[in-house]
Amino acid sequence: LVNVLCMNTLHFCDSNVIYHFFCDPIPILVLSCTDTNDTEIMIFILCGFTLMVSLITISVSYASILATILKINSTSGKRKAFSTCASHLLGVSIFYGTTIFSYLKPSKSYSLGKDQMASVFYTIVIPMMNPLIYSLRNKEVKNAVIRVMQRRESTLHIR
Repeated sequence: LVNVLCMNTLHFCDSNVIYHFFCDPIPILVLSCTDTNDTEIMIFILCGFTLMVSLITISVSYASILATILKINSTSGKRKAFSTCASHLLGVSIFYGTTIFSYLKPSKSYSLGKDQMASVFYTIVIPMMNPLIYSLRNKEVKNAVIRVMQRRESTLHIR
């Protein structure tokens, strides 16, 4: 809401076409023919605050999980728990990395291709990776994937 209110004061001279997949603040700022410094600072502060609060919350949660894992006596139990946490952290890291790349930079460094790629990553690729990451942790699914790969490999050798 604050972003919309800040952008409401901007004037747009030439184009009203946003070359992006969705209505994102930075591509809109690029289209403005007025000074966008105040709006950029407001977006940077709001996005930075939102990202930092959620990252701190996630970090505290994982610290708590890590402390609990370290209390587990069995080595196999620790290994399974660390494996689960690692896949979670991978998804979270990729999501936050692309989000930070997209929103915590000045609009002067806007690059259509890079920003579109980053937005595809955090809106499409990461949500699609989650089921894949978590299903491959299942032994039955993992064995089925191995069987399919072996059949495919044997089919390629026959040709």
